[in-house]
Amino acid sequence: MTDAADLVLLDGEIHTLTDPDETYEALAARDGGIVRLGSSYDVEFLVGTDTTVIDLDGRVLLPGFVDAHTHVTVAGRKLVHADLSTATSPEEAVDALRERAFETEPDGAAATGNADGTEWVIGYGYDESTWEPARYLTRGDLDPVADDRPVVAFREDMHVVSVNSAALDRFAAAIPDDCIRTTDGEPTGVLVEEGVDPINDAIEPGLDETRELVESALNAAAERGITTVHDMVRRSHAPRVYRELAAATELPTRVRINYWSDHLEALVEAGLPTNAGDEFVQVGAIKSFTDGSLGGRTAKLSTPYDDAPGETGQWVVDPDDLAELVADATGAGYQFTAHAIGDEAVDAVLDAYEIADATDGDERHRIEHVELASDEAIDRIADDNVIASVQPNFLKWAGDGGLYERRIGDRTSETNRYRDLLDAGARLAFGSDGMPMDPLVGLHWAVNAPAAAQRLSVTEALRAYTSGGAVAGFDEDRLGTIEVGKRADLVALADSPWDRPESIRDIDVDLTVVDGDVVYRDP
Repeated sequence: MTDAADLVLLDGEIHTLTDPDETYEALAARDGGIVRLGSSYDVEFLVGTDTTVIDLDGRVLLPGFVDAHTHVTVAGRKLVHADLSTATSPEEAVDALRERAFETEPDGAAATGNADGTEWVIGYGYDESTWEPARYLTRGDLDPVADDRPVVAFREDMHVVSVNSAALDRFAAAIPDDCIRTTDGEPTGVLVEEGVDPINDAIEPGLDETRELVESALNAAAERGITTVHDMVRRSHAPRVYRELAAATELPTRVRINYWSDHLEALVEAGLPTNAGDEFVQVGAIKSFTDGSLGGRTAKLSTPYDDAPGETGQWVVDPDDLAELVADATGAGYQFTAHAIGDEAVDAVLDAYEIADATDGDERHRIEHVELASDEAIDRIADDNVIASVQPNFLKWAGDGGLYERRIGDRTSETNRYRDLLDAGARLAFGSDGMPMDPLVGLHWAVNAPAAAQRLSVTEALRAYTSGGAVAGFDEDRLGTIEVGKRADLVALADSPWDRPESIRDIDVDLTVVDGDVVYRDP
């Protein structure tokens, strides 16, 4: 006699996203794994007295989304601190910071752990490219928020931060001169790249706050159908929190931790190689930067920025140093991944992989972002079996008059070339970078991209956000498609993205299942 299922989903439109994509009406899961696919009639035979039965009522069921590049604690901070992502002007951003200052004033000192006990006023996620005129927040904007407390506003890419005079005075000595933006020789309060590090170190949350941020972010992720995150972690309590939550069976998503390169020695000594861990928390790649961001004009380009003649960006990690990091990590058997946005940075990463002889097997080394890549680089990515870990939500900047056009002009159509990457044979893994942590937004932009070289079909985009991320995490044998024998990581959408491709970002998530357990259900 066949054992009853733990979970049965009936009357749905189940897309396996296999190749070719099969569809079914119903699914049964037992002990966290998929045990039957078929008609509702066939699957109902596995309903027992303790089975959870959900009628999908025609909803589209897909493999759970894998966010292959995000920053979980930052996403949590947006939920806890001032959210500047919806500000349509500097004034709105400042108003949100004022409100945060008022909310935190009575306590005086909070859990951000500053040595002198003064609480920071913190906001995340402003995007000045949507403002008219487009400009960064300055200390002139932020000083009125609080003159006796440090105020900080992070641009959404986290490569640019705006601070008030109190914060600037406190950390000026620790910030490299070339990371402080000035006007007529006077600091504006805008810091870039390494200049952001002292601020991040000062506001790094303690263990209890990290737990709050992680829980907030991952619960929000589950509400958007995310069942696995690849988190980029540096000097954080997050890995401990993940393992504690997993041990208590309170982790709503799977987590793959990509550690910064300065963690390599500790990981080797602890005997934690790539893929070490359990079903829910695993060690991923060793992560490094190369360049900065297009928003901060610090992405490394082969030709100057259109709005800053003579400037070509900057190296965050010099190519020679990057090659050494890659050699050390790959020599120790680790998967490697490197942030690279400008075309010179993409080339530098590929060079480093080839110098280290790290492209011959199935190492699955990655490049994060790949916003601007030459034809030759795209072919090299495919030929070297490097995974392009990309963020389709960045395409919001590719429209007429958008950030890309202002920064790089006619090269806008050469950004985020997912169609060209896929046609060249490259493997795509979609992620959000937390801007926002919402796959439906990214899927929308990938399907509705302005240039043909960027645009994917609905099925191609969905595969990049499911099986693509699974492959990037060595997880394709258990995740990424709906098949008998794989884990029951699933998302049900209120509408079909194939039926409304022009408005995918407006589709609601109605149900999220991780390892056969319902972690979110729209009430």
